Amino acid sequence: MSKVFKFHNDVDTDQIIASQYLLLPTIDDMKGYAFESLDGDFAKNVAEGDIVVAGENFGCGSSREQAPSVLKALGVKAVVAKSFARIFYRNSINIGLPVIVCREMYDVAEAGDEVNLDLAAGTIETSKGTLTCTKLPPYMQGILDAGGLIASLNKEED
Repeated sequence: MSKVFKFHNDVDTDQIIASQYLLLPTIDDMKGYAFESLDGDFAKNVAEGDIVVAGENFGCGSSREQAPSVLKALGVKAVVAKSFARIFYRNSINIGLPVIVCREMYDVAEAGDEVNLDLAAGTIETSKGTLTCTKLPPYMQGILDAGGLIASLNKEED
């Protein structure tokens, strides 16, 4: 089961990881500041396998790859949103963080809910029923399974 952390529409990359923290040397140094302006305790409370749920246009703003990277480093299993900014979506797949479109999830889930996300089946079991979400095509699932685009390409060369 995964715990839900819920955020609003139009969460931009600066809200995911503020620009002043990009000066830190590593993603591990940055991850403790994820969502600092929206939920100062997020990095302390999120656990391996938890999910982020959001409304429309999640990840808008700059193209910084650190935004999905800090979420992955914190152990976030996936981000589930009504829609994503295109560059955030691509960056997430590239670094191996699942991003799932599920238009109903935002209206059904509350912060702290326990849900079961089945990426392979494209479903999310909630206390209010099972929701169908976008099922990633096999090639994208392969990228995620390999840990990201570069890892996937390196695996193909072997």
